[in-house]
Amino acid sequence: MTDRSPRLDDMNDRSREVFRRVVEGYLETGAPVGSRTLTRHMSEKVSAATIRNTMQDLEHMGLLGSPHVSAGRMPTQLGLRMFVDGLLEVGDLEADDRRRIDQSMADSEGDVTSLLDRVGHALSGITHGASLVLTPKHEAPIKHIEFVSLSPERALVVLVFADGHVENRIFTPPAGQTPSSMREAANFLNALAGGRTLRELATVISREIAARRQEIDTLAAELVESGLATWVDQGEQGERLIVRGRGNLIGEAGAEVDLERIRSLFDDLERKRDIAQFLDLAEEGDGVRIFIGSENKLFSLSGSSLVVSPYMNADRKIIGAVGVIGPTRLNYGRIVPIVDYTAQLVGKLLSDRA
Repeated sequence: MTDRSPRLDDMNDRSREVFRRVVEGYLETGAPVGSRTLTRHMSEKVSAATIRNTMQDLEHMGLLGSPHVSAGRMPTQLGLRMFVDGLLEVGDLEADDRRRIDQSMADSEGDVTSLLDRVGHALSGITHGASLVLTPKHEAPIKHIEFVSLSPERALVVLVFADGHVENRIFTPPAGQTPSSMREAANFLNALAGGRTLRELATVISREIAARRQEIDTLAAELVESGLATWVDQGEQGERLIVRGRGNLIGEAGAEVDLERIRSLFDDLERKRDIAQFLDLAEEGDGVRIFIGSENKLFSLSGSSLVVSPYMNADRKIIGAVGVIGPTRLNYGRIVPIVDYTAQLVGKLLSDRA
């Protein structure tokens, strides 16, 4: 493996073609692809030995692997990610797939739950995978919010709305968070939550962060100008105020008070940044996204992928999502337009009902 992630630009034309054909062959059959198979399909006439050498180079880059020594090659998770991001050709939605999706939503009567249940059933049948349908986000004011740590990489947010509705959402928390820091974040949010939606809470937190930032800048300005302190990475997430010659501050009560105030403000700023990140993670999601293998924290079963797209209301706000879960050798070129079209159609139908 190299010190940095490989890129398509690192490959010559032959390496790129071998890589593309191995991945496409694997996605079609689910089996490793051998050098002799590739010799029959390459655009230039090359020997099986030359292709084997190219495959070894791609294996060294971490893009291909083999189940055992004598087998052909298959893409690694890194290889699949590179293929999906740089070489995947997304086809047009097939007419039969469009017809079946349209039929599942032809009867728009009944409640939203029934409609989304039909959507999930249709997606599962069309793609032969498991479907994922997240119901519309609730926009009522928050009554209570709680964060529960499930593991270092998974947490649960419990949202209790003023109208009695309750939602549980799983997310990946910012690195380094502890159960106590999550309780502190929840307590802070609950103190502000009265009558506010999640989106409004995020706006309030942003204002708090800006206010803390301004207080720090004002208090630090005199210390910096006097040469007693200097900024490092000012304005960045990892910014620090380095104090020089602490001995010079002894006896200068005003400077010491300012310093303690600045330290307190920095701590408060970091807490509010973490809380803002919690809210962002509970709200985020845009466009069709593909999660391969362990990239997918919620469905990180061995050999699984998730293709998911949010759907929006008439105000272009994300209110839910639809997706397909299946093996990593999904036909991504076909699945992506299916998920994209379904999400757009669900968003339109729900907007029309509003």
